[in-house]
This record gives sequence, structure tokens and C-alpha cells, in this order.
Amino acid sequence: MDASWLQLAMGAVLALVGGWLWVGRWSRLRHFQDTPTSRIRSAAQGHVELAGVLVERADATPLLAPLTARPCLWWRYRIEEYRRTNNRGSWRVLEHGVSTELLKLFDGTGDCLIDPRGADVLPSRRDVWTGDLRHSRGLPSTGLLAWLGGTRRYRYTEERLHAGEPLYAVGDFRSEGGGRAGLALEAARAEIVREWKGEYTGLLRRFDNNRDGKLDMAEWGRVRLAAELEAEQRHRTASEQPVRHLLARPLQGLPFVLSSHGEEVLVRRYRWQALGGALLCLLGALMVAAVWT
Repeated sequence: MDASWLQLAMGAVLALVGGWLWVGRWSRLRHFQDTPTSRIRSAAQGHVELAGVLVERADATPLLAPLTARPCLWWRYRIEEYRRTNNRGSWRVLEHGVSTELLKLFDGTGDCLIDPRGADVLPSRRDVWTGDLRHSRGLPSTGLLAWLGGTRRYRYTEERLHAGEPLYAVGDFRSEGGGRAGLALEAARAEIVREWKGEYTGLLRRFDNNRDGKLDMAEWGRVRLAAELEAEQRHRTASEQPVRHLLARPLQGLPFVLSSHGEEVLVRRYRWQALGGALLCLLGALMVAAVWT
């Protein structure tokens, strides 16, 4: 391939990647700066920003990190193997995983469950070490002898979130229970009728008064009335339940971030990433321009 065409292709790739990074990180930066921090008790439904402390869930099974076996609330791990090919070495990922247990955030006004699936999680606890076994037996011992006897065949990375740590969270906020939702009576009644039709024998047993094996107009009227009363009763029961808040991945492609660092750290990080993308885009544009001049 001619050198000028190679330069043109590299410049175009740099410009596209840099432009994508610049626009994406800058839009996230602006979103974080323009979204005020809400309190859980009074947060509006939709995309919000929360800040509080992670606490343990009373109904949750204790969680242990897979590599270090340390108690935590969330973990993510990666195992890599060092390989040499043509006198060049590189790390190849062998295993990786992430926990999906719900988290619980408390901010002084209330608590909110968090579904971490799909989130960009930035924890402060991150351990990286090497060893000679594919599956690590925990963090290595420290000291000169451990360093001299260590190997580089496998590399382990484990990140964790722990109870008592601060958490900054941006995502889709929804609340259930506590009488927050109104009753759409017709839709609820229709749903209950469909549910009862799934067990048609029981429906006939309850409402076929003349025992002719079918429901006439009058009997269907009683079915609809009974379904309406059932819908109202279910709504009253649901309204009496304590309010439950949940933060999850937005459907509109908006940011979903969980971070042990504050908003200022994230803003600074995205600002530098946006600047790096802009410089890559500029470099790529200059390379393309040099070919055509």
C-alpha cells in the first residue's frame, strides 16, 4: 500500500476515534455538571444523581469476592495469562466476571436499591497481583522474599465495593408502593379477567349460576364486577406497602455510573478524556490534510 494512503487511513481512524471520544466524554461531562444531586426521599422519577453511603441489605446473602474471598457488596475480577509470540509478550484474558447483586444506598433521608447491571462502575478498591496458578489463592504475601519468588505467568485484577463506602450514582430512578401509583381501573380489571380465564373451570365454578357450562351476559357482568372489586383490593394492598426506590440502567442511553469517587473526580476524569479525544481528532485531521496538500 502506498505510504500516503496508509497515512490517510490512519489519520481518518484517529479523527473518527478521537471525535467519538471527544463528543461522548464531553456530553457526559456536561450531563454531570447540569444534573443536581437529589435526595432519595424527594427525588423525581426519571434520570437522577444520588450521593450517599453503601449499606448492607438485611435480606441479602453475604457476598465474597472470587479471588481474595473478602466480604464485599460488589465485585469484578479478571484473570490474564502472559504469552510470548514472535519475541513479543502480551496479556490474554482467560476469565472475567462481575457480580449482579442489588446494592443499597443510604443518604440520610432514605435508602435506594441499585441494580448494577450495565453500569459503569468505578470503585476505589482495586487489587492487581501476579502468580503461577491460574486461580489465585488470595492476595500474595508482601516483602522482599515474596517479590523475588514471584512469577508473571498469571495476572489477577479484582475490584470491590464495601459497606460504609461513599457512592456517587447516576441512573434511572423509580419508586413503587406507598400509594405513589394511581389505579387504572379498566386496565387492571381486564388483566384480572384474563388471569381468571386462564383457569376457566374455576371461573365457571364461581360464576355459572345456572350450571349450563357457559357464562351468559348477566354472569359476565358479575365477573367484571368481581374483577373490579379485586383490582381495587389489590391496589389498596400495594399502597399499604412501604415505598421502594430502585436505581437502574436508563432505557434512553443516558449515563449509568456508580463511583466511589465524588462528582468532582469524575468531572476531572471526563474532562481529560474529552481533551485527549480532541487532540486525537486534531492529529488525525492534520494527517489527512497533509496527504491532500
